[in-house]
Order: sequence, then structure tokens, then C-alpha cells
Amino acid sequence: MATNIIVAGVGGQGSILASHIIAEAAIRTGVRRQQPVRVRVGETFGAAMRGGAVASHVRIGPDVYGPLVAEDEADLIIAMEPLEGLRLGARYLSPRGIAVLNERPLPPTDVKIGACRYPSTAEIGEALRGLGEAVYFLPGEELAVQAGHVRTLSVVMIGAAFGTGRLPISQEDLEDTIRARVPPKTVEVNLRAFRLGMEAMASRLERAW
Repeated sequence: MATNIIVAGVGGQGSILASHIIAEAAIRTGVRRQQPVRVRVGETFGAAMRGGAVASHVRIGPDVYGPLVAEDEADLIIAMEPLEGLRLGARYLSPRGIAVLNERPLPPTDVKIGACRYPSTAEIGEALRGLGEAVYFLPGEELAVQAGHVRTLSVVMIGAAFGTGRLPISQEDLEDTIRARVPPKTVEVNLRAFRLGMEAMASRLERAW
């Protein structure tokens, strides 16, 4: 069985880095457990590298070949920007899937000029709950600042995604991959960001019970 993940956001938020960390960590876990695993990553970009929509598809499993998640088959959507999470969720979220969203919006240009209205967090959550199994919002930027730098948002969201239990990857392999992928001077900040995201998700799951 494949695990299908989509990482959504806008340019500059670290969506691509997050997807590559997840993919590389999945390979590490497969090698360490001596389990055959294929990992495929497919990326799509908006009109602008910074500020345009960015989505990365990550597929993990023994028999995965194509890089793109099929419609209604995403087990997990990780969104750095809530409206992008809704946009991708409307097309890809599985009825069994969950969405993990940073709660701070970055309104697109048409919202800024008044051409359309940005939906509220409650509206985004309600729409996604009608599509999948569960939706979780986190104060991603606040946690990133608490970790030491706002640019660790993507790693906060990886930690939150891991905390859902839906990633077929070990904590050890995720942390080792973070160490390998981020600049050496930022390793400790990013590891704090990962753990804060994981703890924030754990607290939400506890309240759900």
C-alpha cells in the first residue's frame, strides 16, 4: 500500500524542502528496516517562484511508480498556507485522509485587490472536514519563532505531520534527514522546530479524545 502525501504552500515557505526531507527520510527508514520502498516526488509551481502556489506530491510504498497522487487519494495534506490546503484538498484529499494546516493566511493578489474574499479558518476547516477524516490547524509561524526562526515553518509542519502517525517514517530518520538537509548553523533550531510541531499535534490529538 502506498502512502500519498501532498505538501502545499506558496513560494518561499519551504514546501519543496519539506517534501524532500520527507522523501529522503522515507528512504532512510526503508534501508534501515531492510524493507523495499520506492519514493517518488512530483512538484508543481505557480506563476512566480516567490508568492505563487507550490505543491509537492510525495508517494511512498513498495510498488510506487508515478510521482503524482491521484484525485481523492491523498492520505495526508500538509499546508503551509490554509487556502492552498483547501485548494489541494478539494481535489486530492481521500475520505480517509487528514489535513494539517498552518493557520496564518497569505492572501493571493485577487484577494488583496478586492476581487474575491478569503474564506475564514472556520470555513476552510468545515470544507475540508466534509472531504476527509480530520483537519488540524496549528500556529506554525508562532512555533517557528519559538524554535528560533520563522523560516523553520516547513520543519514545524513536518513535525506536526509526523505527530499524526500517518508518516511511515521513524522520528530518528526524520531528524537525521533534517540534520543533513539544513545549513549546519541552523540544525538545532530546526530540530527544535520539528519537536515543537510534533508536540503541538500531540496536544491536539489528546484534546480530540
